[in-house]
Amino acid sequence: MRPLEGMRVVALEHAVAGPICTRHLADLGASVVKVERPGAGDFARGYDAAAFGQSTNFVWLNRGKQSVTLDVKHSKAGEVLQKLVARADVLVQNLAPGASARLGLSYEALSPKHPRLVVCDISGYGESGPYAQKKAYDLLIQAESGVISITGTPEQPSRVGISLADICTGTYAHQGILAALLRRERAGVGASVKVAMLEALAEWIHYPMYRAAYGHVPWVREAASNPLVAPYGAHRTADGQVIFGLQNDREWAVFAREVLRQPELVEDPRFATNKARVENRPEVTATIEALFTTMNSQDVIALLDRVGIANGRLNEPMDVWNHPQLAARDRWRDVGTPGGTIRALLPPFTFGDFEAVMGDVPALGQHTDAVLGELGYAPAEIADLRGAGAL
Repeated sequence: MRPLEGMRVVALEHAVAGPICTRHLADLGASVVKVERPGAGDFARGYDAAAFGQSTNFVWLNRGKQSVTLDVKHSKAGEVLQKLVARADVLVQNLAPGASARLGLSYEALSPKHPRLVVCDISGYGESGPYAQKKAYDLLIQAESGVISITGTPEQPSRVGISLADICTGTYAHQGILAALLRRERAGVGASVKVAMLEALAEWIHYPMYRAAYGHVPWVREAASNPLVAPYGAHRTADGQVIFGLQNDREWAVFAREVLRQPELVEDPRFATNKARVENRPEVTATIEALFTTMNSQDVIALLDRVGIANGRLNEPMDVWNHPQLAARDRWRDVGTPGGTIRALLPPFTFGDFEAVMGDVPALGQHTDAVLGELGYAPAEIADLRGAGAL
């Protein structure tokens, strides 16, 4: 039995934060009905067309869902929404501020009739405070949360290249929903779960905040390095670079003796402690690269592996696509989409007795008639709704 088998989820979602949450629920066996705008759908469908004519973002985040088109602002949509919710265990929404409440889909409006329902509201800044009505996108939350200020080079702050704020928020929403469902099984009651993007990503920068607030130490952007640890990051080799890092002074001693072959550096006051190495980072890097630049990257990696120093390659996306570790662990599965079959990675959580569902990516409105039929609508009634512009 899959963990969420038999659970029903209604998702009023778009972009990333909501969809990644509900895709994980679908992977665990839940039946997810994704409500989309007629004609256009989730606007993430139009981000690009690189995956057989479809958005790479959309096919990543929406496998295993049922797509139902419904104009939620249409006068005839309210009854459909209420019938969908009446059959649901979970309602997830990341609409514009206040939109869900105006549709009568707040927890406060729904819980008297559906006391076991879990309602998860995803917002940019939360439902109170001076920012409550501000729209929020990944870039803006990366900026507001301080992530951009600590990312990049000393000269140029940078956005993290993936949708970090959205992914972080959707992951916390997923956790909150699972916790609410677990409590429901024990206490018999649903829950209101609220996740704000700013609060989710601010959680992730606690230690830079602590460093500023309590240590009064400014954060120094070190590109691929770490301002708190040295050596840590990319180091040049004869044919490229290798990523590696040392976590403590014991590892430095091993590195100095067995990699650099300079045991005197173990006690050298410039290098003996991590604090000293951070303060003398240019000298540390120069000492390491004096050796590494005489070797190719594979030989450096082999040497580091031999003495137990953690390391990695500076991979590009296609390197990850062809990564030997993912292939060896059989992490790829084929997933159907309207444009053709794509590869997709199994989700990171792995159970010993079942595999994630990995369902197909739906075409826009593909399941509208089937889902409304399950709600009791006759074909003629569905046709009338479609003719009225509600579907």
